[in-house]
Order: sequence, then C-alpha cells, then structure tokens
Amino acid sequence: MHRLIGSILIFVWVLSLPRNSRGSQSATETTGVALAQTRAGHLRRGINLSTWFATAGSGGYTKQHFETAITTQDLVLIHQMGFDFVRLPIDPQPMFHHNDANEISGDYLSDLDTAIRMILDQNLAVIIDIHPADDFKLKLASDNSFVEQFADFWRALAQHYSSLDPNKVFFEILNEPELSDPYRWYGVQAKLADAIREGAPRHTIVATGAHWSDDDDLVFLEPLHDANVIYNFHYYDPHLFTHQGATWAVNYWHFLSGLAYPSNPENAAKVAEEVPDAVNRLAIIRYGQDHWDADRIDADFSQVSEWAHHWSAAVICDEFGAYRKYSNPADRAKWLTDVRTGLEKYGFGWAMWDYDGGFSMVNKQNGQTMPDAATLGALGLKPPN
Repeated sequence: MHRLIGSILIFVWVLSLPRNSRGSQSATETTGVALAQTRAGHLRRGINLSTWFATAGSGGYTKQHFETAITTQDLVLIHQMGFDFVRLPIDPQPMFHHNDANEISGDYLSDLDTAIRMILDQNLAVIIDIHPADDFKLKLASDNSFVEQFADFWRALAQHYSSLDPNKVFFEILNEPELSDPYRWYGVQAKLADAIREGAPRHTIVATGAHWSDDDDLVFLEPLHDANVIYNFHYYDPHLFTHQGATWAVNYWHFLSGLAYPSNPENAAKVAEEVPDAVNRLAIIRYGQDHWDADRIDADFSQVSEWAHHWSAAVICDEFGAYRKYSNPADRAKWLTDVRTGLEKYGFGWAMWDYDGGFSMVNKQNGQTMPDAATLGALGLKPPN
C-alpha cells in the first residue's frame, strides 16, 4: 500500500507540471528538441568503459585501479578505432552520503575528474552514466526520502560538471532502473531530471524506460517535460544467445554454449539436450523455431523508430553486446553486425558493451591491448594503423 501511495504521489506531481500538447510546442520546447537532436549527433559510435568506475570486482575502487584499468593509451586506441564517444558507468555509492547527499567530496570524485579530463582530451564525448548496484535501485522503488536524497546528489554532481562542454558531456539519469512499476519510474525520473537541470542548465540529459531499459520499456514511456533530452534503450535480444554461458542472471544460461545465430531448429535442439530442466529446454527449442535474424531485430527497432518520430525524440542505444566466453565468434560477429546496421538504418547512435569486460572488443594480454578484428568489422570499424 505504501508503495502504491508513493507511486501515485510522484505521478500526480509529474502531472501537475505544465505541458503543451504535442503539435503545439512552444519555441523553447522546439529549440530544446532540436538541440537534443543535434547533440545526439555527437553520440554516433561509442563503447562502454564498464570496469573503470563501476563493477570494479574484488579489487575495489583503489587509486591503483583507477590509474591502470583504463589508461590514456586505451583512450587513444578507442579514438583511433573510430569511436566518437564513450559511456562511463559510475557506481555512485562511494560518493553518496545519506542525509548529506548534496556534499560530494573525496578521492573517488577527484579520480573521476581526472578520468573525464582524459576522455575529453582525446576528443571523445562522454556519457556520465550513474550505474549503481541493485540494492541502490531497489531503494528508489519504495523509499521516497531516498529519491529526494538521490535528486540532491544528482543536482550537486551536475553542477560540479556544469562548466564542461555541453556538446561533449551528457548526464544519464540511471542505468537500468529495475523499477517494476513504470508509472513510479516516470515520476522518479522526472524528479531526477529536474535536479540535473537545476545543476546544469545547458547540458543534455539521457533518460530511459523502466525495468531493464529494454526497447519495449522505452516505447511505453511518455517523454519528460524537459525538451533537451536524449532517450536511450538497451538491446540484448535474444538473451539466450547473447548471454549464453553467463553466470550472473538466469541460472540455466550457464549451461548454454554453442547456440547459433541466426537461430535454427536443428542447432537449438542439439544445445537443448545439454540442459537438465524441461521448461528451460523448451525455451531453447523455441529460440530455434523463432528464427532470430536481422529481420527479427529490425522489427524491434522499427517500433522504437515509430515512437521516436511520434514524439520527435532523439534516441540512442547505449548498450548492446554478446558475451564472448561461449558464443561462436562468427555468430557473435553476425549478431553484432545485424544490431549495429539495424540501429544505423534508423539513425540511432550506439555504444557497444563493452571495451574490455566479458563482452569485450579488445584482448588484453601480457601488457598488450589488441582490438578484436571480427568485432571491429562487425561494428563497421577498422583496426588503427
């Protein structure tokens, strides 16, 4: 009951804000939409730096980690390979002090400042992506006071970076909110966007749908009342293929290996034989019968494109990728190609997940970093000379 009341209160607060009807935008709104569309042009080909300031692993966020996880040489390589922006996932918890959230200090912020300067120095744009662990997001789902604290944090962080070039620095409200109530997320996101706007009046905000930021979460969303916003979705469908062998999500995925893309019944039936549970075997068999291919992926992107045109909204996909450990390299490259070309067909900028994690586009070994040629080719890029 308390969650329901909280969702209603936040949604009512959103509805109380002034809004012009679609088709009769004010000059300010029209200018904001055009600005968001223009700035989305700086986010055409990106890569996620997933392990620098988020998901650091057992070593934690140490000075040594920040200085070695991603170096200037990595950023030079990223630019030379043809990327024009990076998405920088940031775990906020080392900087977040409950009941004092508007006071951001400490070594973590100083190291983050250094990282952002390094990125900009290589003529790369950067999406500052707040990327917390699940427990942080669960509080947003039920605790209105925590939403207030997070808004204070975002206002202060946005103000801290407000002097940076707004054509190069973007603020992403929250990675994959995991809120099962999309109406509550709409209200929470609107409040957080307002806080960012107070801190950084000139910068473009990146917003997303509820749950896991999937394409269907985005098309459910009504745009915010702030016109200077780019909308984002993530794409990992079909998860059976892109997450085969993964140990952190659906349990039976770690049984999977060798599942083909495009999908076909014969291959799926063979892989299903190795899975002990009948229901999960059925899901794999259905994957084969669903004939996942470029046309199936295009069907999803066409719906996002219709949503974008309906609302005159700028849209990007700042996460897509396939886990490398057990997928066939040629099939993985084919999936990446189909997703990337599909996104470009509809004019969506994109960022692959990720640079050097489990979905990586480079191989780091013996102190050497080498781009994976098949992955680069799938992204329409070439190894640097």
